[in-house]
Amino acid sequence: MAREKIHFVTGRLAEAALRAVVSQLAAKVGFEYSIQVLPISVAALMTPDWISSRMGPPQDTTKVILPGYCGGDLTGIAQKFAFPVVVGPKDLRDLPAFFSQTREELDWSQYDIEIIAEINHAPRMTQSQIVQLAQAMVNDGADRIDLGCDPTGGWNGVGDCVRDLVARGVRVSIDSFDPAEVSAAVRAGADLVLSVNSSNLSAALDWNCEVVVIPDQTSSWESMEANFDFLQKHGIRFRADPIVEPLGMGFAASLERYMNARRRWPDVPMMMGIGNITELADVDSAGVNLLLIAICQELEIQSVLTTQVINWARTSVRECDWARRLVKQSSNLGVPPKSLSEQLIMLRDPRVTEFGPEQLLEMAAKIRDGNFRLFGETGGLYALAYNRLWKADDPFVLFDQVVDECGHEIDASHAFYLGYELCKAEIAQRLGKQYNQDESLGWGFLSKAEPARHRLRRRKKSKPETD
Repeated sequence: MAREKIHFVTGRLAEAALRAVVSQLAAKVGFEYSIQVLPISVAALMTPDWISSRMGPPQDTTKVILPGYCGGDLTGIAQKFAFPVVVGPKDLRDLPAFFSQTREELDWSQYDIEIIAEINHAPRMTQSQIVQLAQAMVNDGADRIDLGCDPTGGWNGVGDCVRDLVARGVRVSIDSFDPAEVSAAVRAGADLVLSVNSSNLSAALDWNCEVVVIPDQTSSWESMEANFDFLQKHGIRFRADPIVEPLGMGFAASLERYMNARRRWPDVPMMMGIGNITELADVDSAGVNLLLIAICQELEIQSVLTTQVINWARTSVRECDWARRLVKQSSNLGVPPKSLSEQLIMLRDPRVTEFGPEQLLEMAAKIRDGNFRLFGETGGLYALAYNRLWKADDPFVLFDQVVDECGHEIDASHAFYLGYELCKAEIAQRLGKQYNQDESLGWGFLSKAEPARHRLRRRKKSKPETD
């Protein structure tokens, strides 16, 4: 079978880096290639029409790969040359990952675990505040809203609040040991009660809805079985929650209880209140949520109760939503949850690619315009322009170097832009993230694309050489 022959298109500035990446990639993947350097410094300014009038691929070409910033309709250029024309990654260093994307698109709509999102101290809020918070949680992926009541009970407005939420299509559970509160909530449409033990089992006979059964004391397995038997005897629907304890306070033992419960009752629905872990540990919650959701997936625990009160857990609902989808795909494919999705990789990046000092020097030698190219690498922060390269570990020092030599070319707007970009570069360097000029840093599902005006502002006073 004939090998694929790929024609790569680039600008003058990226030529050396592209040749280095493609030569290694061709040997590894197994394709032949040609590289055409068009008469423009910055490949990001290319358009399909501009490329079409200048591109000349070899006759045996089977595919063309254009620079990642090349936007617009590719139909005309593809028809002209009668072979596939595709846009590659925005950063040419991502070409290896681009070529390795052979896995079929995964169905991220699949998951097994219900997310119950708790609104803590609901009686202390107005009804409109509760509705607004509940809707936000539902939008983030919550399947049910749990109204957390105060231990003293006596919430007179619980019925109206539940009724309002249910009318808006929100499924509601009530978290209270006060029989009067629970009864009012159930009559208004709540269909799950958290929780019951021997202190309120008899009241559950009148609620006619599903309940969560817990032990009387956390470590009392005997009371768990007794409460379980009572509910079964009276035909009350329930899910079991052996109670997960905080880290350092019986966490491992509580996991053992969940495992014992699954062995003891293989077909009984179960729930885990994971907020006891995420809210009570000084650590970013995303990784913790993934681990807990993975445990629930393996033990077939069908629902989790989460909160997002403390600041480091403020996106727990969205984290759980992505985590349950990720572990479902992992389970379906029979592989670890790696290289499937980057949505939960938030603090650092999956990979960081760098040009290195030699390639940066080679790039700098080709620059004839006044646009600054910024790079954040292990060796420091770099700025390239006017056939010059400046380097420093401190963004303030680097900025001063640039201003000392090019200050007459830098107005207030441009100075602001350089400071903004250098701040991003330093953050990326500190955290181990990928920095690409004019691109948002990657924050997993929290990422937000930067508007094109940043790139336009940088270039409004000078344009790269063409033709």
